[in-house]
Amino acid sequence: MDESALAVAPGRAGLQVDLVETPGGVVELRPMADLRIRVHSGEPVRGLCGSQRFVYTRGDVDIVAAGQADRWHEDGPGRSVVLRFAPALLERTAQEAGLPAGRAALAPRHQFQDAHLAHIAWALDAERQAGFPNGRLYAESLGTALAVHLLGRYTLARKAPRSLSAAQLRRVVDYIENRLDEDLSLTVLAGVAHSSVSHFKTLFKRSLGVPVHEYVVQRRVERASALLRQGRLPASEVALAAGFAHQSHMARSMRRVLGVAPSALRST
Repeated sequence: MDESALAVAPGRAGLQVDLVETPGGVVELRPMADLRIRVHSGEPVRGLCGSQRFVYTRGDVDIVAAGQADRWHEDGPGRSVVLRFAPALLERTAQEAGLPAGRAALAPRHQFQDAHLAHIAWALDAERQAGFPNGRLYAESLGTALAVHLLGRYTLARKAPRSLSAAQLRRVVDYIENRLDEDLSLTVLAGVAHSSVSHFKTLFKRSLGVPVHEYVVQRRVERASALLRQGRLPASEVALAAGFAHQSHMARSMRRVLGVAPSALRST
């Protein structure tokens, strides 16, 4: 089956997250301008490419270069998560990381295991299925993590980062604090720090010990906790005031961060 004919769901942050299902038989991979990372997510499937037999199992990864085409036969139905993005994402990340020009090119690779790539694919697919409740910041963080990992693992490693300066950190923390109820963007936060996105993501974690997205979730949980204890707003309004997509999103985050449900804070 032609991959481009399958129903897909759009992603965010320069990425498109596609769930690709094939019924078995001939599979044709048409050339595209985008780079593609295919991660097998279904039951094992046997197949034949030319004279070579293969068995794809969950977590097997293919790197499909821009313009690459392929054709093979599968003995049964297959399912994979495909991350599509323009080569410019890698080029921009390589430039921001200080890598020499041309180091962003990735050679095609087939049927290999990379737990980190698979983890990013599962996280983006889960976010897609949920309707992207965590907003641009989370999706952009995963997109940047993908680009940095590809550059660090399959090209030359990037330069070792330093920490954010005290002034940079203060600006970023103040910006987050004043806009917790907004859909924060990793690109904007990096701009506040006067840093590239790829550097900022790493420098922030080195400075505070947690990723940007996790820090924002913790601050939103703390703000929601304070509002719930005040008892002036219903939980649904507290969730929006603290920057969560909805009340259930707030409840899940509170259970993960604090180990308690929002209702427990009402009685404190």
